[in-house]
Amino acid sequence: MKAAHENWGSRLGFILATAGSAIGLGNIWKFPYVAGENGGAAFIIIYLGIVFTIGLSVMLAEIAIGRHAQTDAISAFRKIGKPGWTFVGVLGVVTAVIILSFYSVVAGWCIAYIVKSAGGAFSGMDAEAIGGAFGSFIGSPVAPIVYHGIFASLTMAVVIGGVAGGIEKASKFLMPMLFVILIALVARSVTLPGAAQGLEFFLAPDFSKISALTVMAALGQAFFSLSLGMAILLTFGSYVDRQTNLGKSAVQIVFLDTLVAILAGLAILPAVFALGMDPAAGPGLTFVTLPTVFNSMPGGYFFAIIFFVLLTIAALTSSVSVLEPVVAFFTNMGLSRKTATIGSGVIIFLLGIPSSLSVGIWNDIHFIKGQGFLDSASWLTDKLLLPIGGLLICIFAGWIIAPVMKREVSGDGAPGLLTRAWLLILRFIAPVAILLILLSGLEIIAF
Repeated sequence: MKAAHENWGSRLGFILATAGSAIGLGNIWKFPYVAGENGGAAFIIIYLGIVFTIGLSVMLAEIAIGRHAQTDAISAFRKIGKPGWTFVGVLGVVTAVIILSFYSVVAGWCIAYIVKSAGGAFSGMDAEAIGGAFGSFIGSPVAPIVYHGIFASLTMAVVIGGVAGGIEKASKFLMPMLFVILIALVARSVTLPGAAQGLEFFLAPDFSKISALTVMAALGQAFFSLSLGMAILLTFGSYVDRQTNLGKSAVQIVFLDTLVAILAGLAILPAVFALGMDPAAGPGLTFVTLPTVFNSMPGGYFFAIIFFVLLTIAALTSSVSVLEPVVAFFTNMGLSRKTATIGSGVIIFLLGIPSSLSVGIWNDIHFIKGQGFLDSASWLTDKLLLPIGGLLICIFAGWIIAPVMKREVSGDGAPGLLTRAWLLILRFIAPVAILLILLSGLEIIAF
């Protein structure tokens, strides 16, 4: 029997859950470094311009398609009367499965580092020793998979609770906690002696660094930061009631996502510079540089623990959102939410095992561009599937069902200036921008 279609319990729940889907590890371990390397405040100004125009427009389109269809991402196109476009929903759900399989592995590392930090595992170690400990941990054929399983289980536990009772309830608890922890970390970081150099790296505008490459970095960061192109927003949009103002909600979601990225920069970079470390992006920053920083920081034991709790929360709010489009499809096919969640979650967990082993005992097995399984899966989604998904959403919403979208976004009234501007961006500017991201990622063009 087909399950009844669920809805958000409140507009706030929708905003927090959708912002949580966008706020993930990339906001914390990538945005600060990318901004600092590309002109600081000058990059942030460009990023804000892009994220509140192109990023917001694509986000609004996905949410609007979902609300209009009131069903899962795969069934939505058929229900709208465009069955030939069903492959877009399939692409989004497949992308979500691939992303969650390796994302859960990395999130498991964050849980492991909560345990290690609490146990004083890195006490007295320098950067080289911590780097060696990190390499030994992720290279293990057992421990990372156990933590991957713990994180996958947490994700499933939230999603089993349903839209209002699971995802929304968790978001209303986790998102405020995320902000409290971030603000505490910012307060500690910016008050360290020597923090000014990190603040300057992150915030001082250096317009001499602005180039086509900078704009592409801002475009890529904006696109990947907002959960575009992987069926999340379409699915979440299907749970939104008719009274909710989609445009206003989308602006608030983008604002929260951007605020976390900027706060993360203020939390991380001043501390890194204050203690004489080199800033970097990704796992090196998170699992080697920052534990070294915490070792040298007054109160570092406590701040190390809460930092990895922060990362785990950010990862969890994203992962439940990535799993939901998969579960929504199977519940619409007649499975119970519990069965759909556990079945999907276990399959995704199993798909994640090769990603975990690929940085250890399988590190000599290579796939795309000579990369291991985890990096190949990441390359496939980031460089290919996500941009293609975003591009197809622009074409579908902006050209194929434009009259329907105008009514959905304008609240069934006459489309105003903002709706017309949104449609203009969706039809002409966003597709070109996403195409540039795609071609640049595939190294067909260079900047």
